[in-house]
Amino acid sequence: MPSTPLLAAAASRPVVSSITPHLFVPTAARPVRAKVRHLVANTQVAPHSHPWAQVAMADRGVIRLGVDGGSYLVPPSHALWIPPGMVHAVTLVDDADLRTLYLHVPRNRCGPDAAPLAQAGAWRGARMLEVSPLLRALVREMPTDADDQPTPTAASGRRRERHLSALIRQELAQAPTRRLGVDLPRDKRLRQLCEAVLADPARHDTLAAWARDTGASPRTVARLFRQELATSFTQWRQQVVLAQAVSLAARELSIAQIAAELGYSPSAFSAMVRRSVGQTAGRFLGKAAGARPGAEP
Repeated sequence: MPSTPLLAAAASRPVVSSITPHLFVPTAARPVRAKVRHLVANTQVAPHSHPWAQVAMADRGVIRLGVDGGSYLVPPSHALWIPPGMVHAVTLVDDADLRTLYLHVPRNRCGPDAAPLAQAGAWRGARMLEVSPLLRALVREMPTDADDQPTPTAASGRRRERHLSALIRQELAQAPTRRLGVDLPRDKRLRQLCEAVLADPARHDTLAAWARDTGASPRTVARLFRQELATSFTQWRQQVVLAQAVSLAARELSIAQIAAELGYSPSAFSAMVRRSVGQTAGRFLGKAAGARPGAEP
């Protein structure tokens, strides 16, 4: 099977470990731990998991988080909730200041506010959350000292951390969710095609062209999409385009520029967004792009 541009690029990406999570273990006494690290574009954080929950976000730049069966592009306006035990990997789409929160979740509980499982089933999977200005400010104020640092934080600092932690958990619990994830298949042939689309969704216009890259027939690929993902290729690719559009908007591109980057005319892009999410392109991208809410391109 021929390799895709994504697989070729992956071989040259710098790979780092999971960035010393053992030095930031959350506990009942310190239920939220925070750390920050600057990473350059194309860096990969190797797949890993934790027995605690995690929230990943960036002060600037776009990050891609891959979880079992899905992929998420996370612009600075959003964060991704990762429940305990879920294997995940991080790829830096841009140079980014990666902020990570680790959250203590008691056994038989779920979610940032530690609600019982029966009341918080949605938190058992990955969730894309909108980041309010208050939440961002709270995260930036959290201490990021590791457990091996020689100078312990004073008692007053710990009290402040507990107050910040409580507010962060409340803000996370009530943060609006947004469907910006992209489901990924288990079939290796289809997975290769999907990864190539994620890397460059505008490279081809038709399923036939994408299928040709994998050596499979368009009919086989279409059948696999229905079997593995219960959707058509066109619908799945539109979800990829929407996620990519949000990440491009984070770079302050205009809607016309975003449409061109994704292989659309402005009018065709606006029609696709309205058809997919029931909103104008201006409203859908307005927060990240800095556009006036409701404004059309």
